[in-house]
Amino acid sequence: MSFAASEIAALTIERPGALRDMYLLSPFVWREAALYRMLLRVVPRSDDPAKKIARVHYAESRDGLHFTLGDKPAVAPGHENDHDGCEDPTVCIDGGRYYVYYTGWDQRSQRGQLMLAEGDDALQLKKRGTILPWTAERKNPKEATVVKAADGSWRMFFEYAHDDRSKIGIARGPAVDGPWTVDEPLFEARAKSWDDWHLSTGPIVLTQSGNPAMFYNGATRDAKWRIGSITFDPGYTRVLDRCDEPLVVPPAQREEGATDIAFAASAVAENGVTHLYYSVADKDMYRATIG
Repeated sequence: MSFAASEIAALTIERPGALRDMYLLSPFVWREAALYRMLLRVVPRSDDPAKKIARVHYAESRDGLHFTLGDKPAVAPGHENDHDGCEDPTVCIDGGRYYVYYTGWDQRSQRGQLMLAEGDDALQLKKRGTILPWTAERKNPKEATVVKAADGSWRMFFEYAHDDRSKIGIARGPAVDGPWTVDEPLFEARAKSWDDWHLSTGPIVLTQSGNPAMFYNGATRDAKWRIGSITFDPGYTRVLDRCDEPLVVPPAQREEGATDIAFAASAVAENGVTHLYYSVADKDMYRATIG
């Protein structure tokens, strides 16, 4: 199934003064009643990587484009595996409860772990600790995408590092919070293509046929990231279709020194329309209409 992106618009974020100069990226957006809600990664500007300690903040909007950012983090560093950063949130709501998967970063060991916080309110979350740890076979697991399969069980797609590449793994579990059993990846990078080296997860929506489609991220070896699409069967056992060309690319005109990256973070499907939220150059956020 082919997709096309249109009506690309920049997000605007009204933010408190203390956050005015920080980087904003990885916008995870969902809709609740009249509001669009967002968790996103907020990073201080610094030439010292050890001082670029990310945290997750909450924002909301009435139109899905213009957001107001809260001054206090919804997920802040503090756990033994996230004391140097909380990154890349993913929100799952099940049974009225919020489950927020995020990456915890340890600067000293240079390791990331996939972690979980949960609560009855997106601003009142309790950390559950590490859900998917760093291993030699799956280094720095992050960027979770969590969905329910046709049989009622759950799947978690995640990015991890192996053999100097970013890959997409998949795990299955009985509930939204696991426990997770890692399976073999469903797909790999493709030779001589725009996604021939790195892969990372993206949001999943149901198509009109009832099959789930992921708007995933792919890149060449020099990390020129683009957004593509791939369709699975309802049980997430095989790939049914995969795009030949990327769906979303960075703008042709970029600021000097800006990275050549477009990276999908979330999608909101409503009234027959899918809105894809993504970052460009790790600093600017956009929304595209997918049809």
